[in-house]
Amino acid sequence: MTGTILNAAGILAGSLLGLGMRQPPSAPTQQAWKFALGALTVWVGLGLTWKSVGGGVGAVARQLAIVVLAMVLGRMAGRAMRLQVLSNRVGQFARSRMKAKAGAGAARGWRSDGFLVGAALFCVTPLGLVGAVQDGLVSYWPTLAVKGVMDALAAMAFVGMFGGSVMLSVVPVVALQGTVSLLSQAAGASLPPLLVDAINATGGLLVFAVALVIWELKKVDLVSYLPSLAVAPVLAWLWT
Repeated sequence: MTGTILNAAGILAGSLLGLGMRQPPSAPTQQAWKFALGALTVWVGLGLTWKSVGGGVGAVARQLAIVVLAMVLGRMAGRAMRLQVLSNRVGQFARSRMKAKAGAGAARGWRSDGFLVGAALFCVTPLGLVGAVQDGLVSYWPTLAVKGVMDALAAMAFVGMFGGSVMLSVVPVVALQGTVSLLSQAAGASLPPLLVDAINATGGLLVFAVALVIWELKKVDLVSYLPSLAVAPVLAWLWT
């Protein structure tokens, strides 16, 4: 639960900072933050993948093959379930609310739109689900810490449009990610280390892919890859 707590703290801190700011950060400052966040995401994602593979050359090659195959099959399953389509609908809902508020001036009340937009965008991100799984399996909280920074920056902007109700979005975030972490912790207690490593190695590459989106290098339908976290341990079990 450490990662979820850090994520919630980021949302609250960003909201409070946003309420106290007279004007948003400059464009160069935002670009610098984006670059730093991307670099941090690369380090966190590849670091976890590196820690999750090991052994001789043959063992490492097999583990990486499992990860790649899991991502391919997971994406196929995710597209069949139309996960990205569902995620896009949530994003469209949030954008419609923000567009309606655009040009209306700063909001300092407790408008329900702030809670709805924050809950929608902070809960559906793939980084949150992947990070919650990692936090539960092996207490790896850096992924959710990175998400906490991202959410803090977003909350700083949201409170300018919707007011302080954005802070209330921590409730569904904690409920969702905390539940995923607790379920992952329970599952991890009964899984062999080999299967846990397969999940974490795959999750690490998914976290790395987030950096490509942050830096706008490639458009990746990350939500479609989420089933790969379930496919990876199955492949690792079959390939033993």
